[in-house]
Amino acid sequence: RHQSDRYDKLKRNWRKPRGIDNRVRRRFKGQYLMPNIGYGSNKKTRHMLPNGFRKVLVHNVKELEILMMQNRK
Repeated sequence: RHQSDRYDKLKRNWRKPRGIDNRVRRRFKGQYLMPNIGYGSNKKTRHMLPNGFRKVLVHNVKELEILMMQNRK
């Protein structure tokens, strides 16, 4: 979010700048870059942990068994 490094009340979450005089929206030099489609990660490695696994929340034993079956491939 624009100026989130300057103020503690502004969180780091991304908000699209919409102001008429906003420097980020107008792409001035030295400002934050707005995220585009090209900033996405590879679909095969998206949401993967550094060790190569994906984080999965398991609610019961049946879901754990299904997860183990998928992991054997």
